[in-house]
Formats: sequence, structure tokens, C-alpha cells
Amino acid sequence: MGRYSGKKAVVTGGTAGIGLATVKALLAEGAEVLLTGRNEQGLDTARKELGPRAHVVRSDTASLRDIDALASLVKEKLGSVDFVLINAGYSKLRPFDQVSEAEYDETFGINTKGAFFAAQRLAPHVREGGAFVFTTSVADELGAPGMSAYAGAKAAVRAFVRVLGVELLPRGIRVNALSPGFTRTPTLGVTGATPEEVAAFEKEGEEITPMKRIGSADEVARAALFLGFEATFTTGAELPVDGGLSQF
Repeated sequence: MGRYSGKKAVVTGGTAGIGLATVKALLAEGAEVLLTGRNEQGLDTARKELGPRAHVVRSDTASLRDIDALASLVKEKLGSVDFVLINAGYSKLRPFDQVSEAEYDETFGINTKGAFFAAQRLAPHVREGGAFVFTTSVADELGAPGMSAYAGAKAAVRAFVRVLGVELLPRGIRVNALSPGFTRTPTLGVTGATPEEVAAFEKEGEEITPMKRIGSADEVARAALFLGFEATFTTGAELPVDGGLSQF
């Protein structure tokens, strides 16, 4: 029996990168997982690869209608859940003076509004003693050029974590944030990045990260699961998983 045998989890943005690595780690240790995504190719691949304990659902985290439908499906498929990773995200590198209203709205709609209402709608289905983990970003600590809207959106999520941590204390639900730095995923976290841009991000990450490498999705997933299941005396915190980038 795995260490998560009998546990039930929800992962938004679970068809790629950090989310997918977390889903796979949960499944490998016996959990039942409902995961969401928007990309049809990613959804199809996940359905084929993850097996019967994975419920793969198309859901747009920027849509309140989809979030409501997700909450109903979680109740139907899982009942009470032990762990929720609010991970769906969106980022575009854009200088401050070039950010359009539409891009700003999409950035906040997915990263901030979507995260808030997903947690609000799912909270009634988290059992007493369960846990939320939100994916933030090293960008909410650093003044990274080209990431003004994204950094602001993730900083808002960091604030949510503190307040929700207090409000959910009566139910014994812990609420924490996971703050990744440069992480090896298909796009390195930048939506629509070209292979050339990804290669440039990787080089930059290796140069400026104090540990002189970028992290793996599996390393970040292990940190998410630590917050979700092992860090039983921790709530309201943000755990950097960034090779020291935000610390030195």
C-alpha cells in the first residue's frame, strides 16, 4: 500500500508540468485524483496514460461556470477530499508599457480570480484536517522584467493564502503556497513560449539561480505533497522551491 492509499485529491492545471508531476506522484502512492486542464491534447494524453484512479476533466479556471461544474463533479466522483492543489496558471513575458487590457484581464482571470473561486467552491468538499496548496511564483518576490502583471497576480494569491489559512482554521484545514523558481517544464511556465525562448530561459535560470541549475517538476511536486500531507504544523506559509533564487 502506498502512503497516499485511500486519499483523494484535486489538482487544477494537472495535465502538464508541475501539476502533472504532482498527479503522477499521488497516483504512484495510491491516491485517487481528479485533475483539470484546458488543452485538448494534454487532456487526451492524460486520459490515456494515467489510469483508472485519475479523473481527467476539461475545466477553464477563468470560468465561474466551469468552476461550479468542477465542484459538483468533485462531490460526485470523490466526495470529501484530502488535498487540493490550485495550480492552473498563465503567464506572458511582456514589458510593462506593452501589456494590453485583454492580456492583463486574462492573467488575473486565470491566476487570481480563478484561484480564488476554485478554492471557494471546493472548500466545502475538503474534509476536516485536509489541505490546500496554491502555486505562486518566485516572481511575487523578485522584480523580474516583463512579469509585472503575472507578479501582481501571484502576489494576490500569496495574500489569499494568509487570509484563507485563518478562515479555514476552525475546520483544521491548512492553507499554504508553493513558490517555484525556474523549473524544467515544456514551456518553463511561460504560456506559448517557443523552443528558442525556452532554451534562453533555461540558460538564464542556470546562470542566476544560486544552485546553478533549474529545478525539475518532480522536485516541486515533492514540495507540494510535503505541504499537503507532511507539514502538519504549517499554515499560511509560502515555501520557496527555487534553488535559493529568492533568498540570496
